[in-house]
Amino acid sequence: MLYHLLPQFADVHILFNVFQYITFRAAGAAVTSLVLAFVLGPMTIRWLTRLEVGQVVRADGPETHLDKAGTPTMGGALIIMAATISTLLWAQLTNWYTMFALLALVWMGLLGFLDDYLKVVRGRSQGLVARYKMAGQLVFGLGLGVMLVARPISGDVLPNWTMVPFFADWVAVFWVPAYVGFVALVVTGSSNAVNLTDGLDGLAAGLTAISAATFGVFAYLIGRTDASGYLGLFYLHGAGELTIFAVALAGAALGFLWFNAHPAEVFMGDTGSLALGGAIGVMAILLKTEFLLVIVGGVFVLEALSSMLQIYWFKHTARKYGVGRRIFRMAPLHHHFEKLGWAESKVVIRFWILGILFAMIGFSTLKIR
Repeated sequence: MLYHLLPQFADVHILFNVFQYITFRAAGAAVTSLVLAFVLGPMTIRWLTRLEVGQVVRADGPETHLDKAGTPTMGGALIIMAATISTLLWAQLTNWYTMFALLALVWMGLLGFLDDYLKVVRGRSQGLVARYKMAGQLVFGLGLGVMLVARPISGDVLPNWTMVPFFADWVAVFWVPAYVGFVALVVTGSSNAVNLTDGLDGLAAGLTAISAATFGVFAYLIGRTDASGYLGLFYLHGAGELTIFAVALAGAALGFLWFNAHPAEVFMGDTGSLALGGAIGVMAILLKTEFLLVIVGGVFVLEALSSMLQIYWFKHTARKYGVGRRIFRMAPLHHHFEKLGWAESKVVIRFWILGILFAMIGFSTLKIR
């Protein structure tokens, strides 16, 4: 909004010119979402407490989590509000990169809200039936894929092309229908991976802030002709505006972390985790960095893989030996380390460190090409 309103007053004072620059607006967006989360956080927690929307703790989960029952959940609405307001305030609202990312955040947030509502208000322990949740994710992913193919927003880069990390001259080219399915897979996989990671106080929020900020840097570089050409990246006209959304999301996640740090005063619930995962996945798709997402979101990938392997191995051994066996003491992966005796805060901080490490590996792809 400010981008459209204030630069026209540059003839009154040159200061208004700064609202044209992405770097200035990105800083403003990060601070705005952070402050909004700080201000709205206590009110949101009180509101959720009055509604009695308390966390439902799985009986088969770690014993140390039983005392978390009743803690207000659905706090992801705070992240969505802060990031959305900040983006609308600071971003270019006619930019399709921004609008698609915002749409993903809100769509997945509503899907997660429905899941949380059924669990904590209607008392359905499983929430939204898994196949319906998956259908909602796939509908958005397939719709986005079709839209990107039918109405490309990436300029000279074909919509079914994507970059390959570490190889400047390599381009992954998909058959168009396969690309649509690939987009749906990335959106669904990213959304569910963050959802699985959200099992400890502050874990998903901190990792999301790291990943979103990382993609914010890539968005800025990919949106510049000079930087993208020098680094061997695709140049995507207008992609720089995605920086605003990315840092607004990171700021909102950090603001939420103030209240979600151990011991958590509020949980994000599926309302937040599905929204954050979907938004990160869509940013990777729009920037043609889907394969980079596997690196930057490495902790999310490990969490999802640990659950998939655990389920597969348990079912396989149950069929073969009559008794299911486990690879990990408990899945997802963060619970395995809890079962080994690690304190919750130690697991979270060490996973954050891994998240930063994966982000640094992601940045290394800018030069190792």
